[in-house]
Amino acid sequence: RKYGPEGLREDPIHLHFKGSAGQRFGAFIPPGLTLALEGDANDYFGKGLSGGKVILSPPDGSTFPSSENIIVGNVAFYGATSGEAYIRGMAGERFCVRNSGVHAVIESVGDHGCEYMTGGRVVILGPTGRNFAAGMSGGIAYVLDENGDFANYCNTETVDLVGLDDKNEIKVLETMIRHHADYTQSERAWKILASWEEMVPNFLKVFPRDYRRMLEAMKRAEESGLTGDSAAMMAFEENKSDMARVSGN
Repeated sequence: RKYGPEGLREDPIHLHFKGSAGQRFGAFIPPGLTLALEGDANDYFGKGLSGGKVILSPPDGSTFPSSENIIVGNVAFYGATSGEAYIRGMAGERFCVRNSGVHAVIESVGDHGCEYMTGGRVVILGPTGRNFAAGMSGGIAYVLDENGDFANYCNTETVDLVGLDDKNEIKVLETMIRHHADYTQSERAWKILASWEEMVPNFLKVFPRDYRRMLEAMKRAEESGLTGDSAAMMAFEENKSDMARVSGN
């Protein structure tokens, strides 16, 4: 109430939990608040996350492979708008459905991951279920496709699958994975980072076509000398015209 929706600029409040969390753990938490859970959680984990940070990892002493066992239920981060999330384990169905701004790292997900996602960044360090990215119109997902079969599980109606070649983008991805390793003590993340140059070609970028066109239009607008709202408006109008031509064809 004191600091409003912008929350605290730093991260002074850190709460640590142990055990099994019920529905909606960490829902709507604002900037400045970190919730770390050592255990497991049910559905709607981080629902509407609004700038805070949530960390989920198995209990100390767990011997099962975290990337092969579900640690959080369905529809995690439903409608989340901003913040960070790091999960050492597997999620159920509809992970990050309607996510519009959260940056999340997880080790594998069930069916319908990133469904109707409109913003944010999601890193998946392993397999996904079927129908990934259905209706995804914004944001970006990075999937580690070591088996080479991710295209069979991705719904490519609105997205393209591309490799990584931009050095800045690769650095951002590496930083997200490093944070995941630091926060959750993920052995999988540490192994990936230990052979980073060899692992980068195995990542596929899930890139929504509309979002891609908008970014390209924004770049052209800025190169023409426009900035801020003017660049965004020019890009929007250009993208709208491109979509109209596509629909006409």
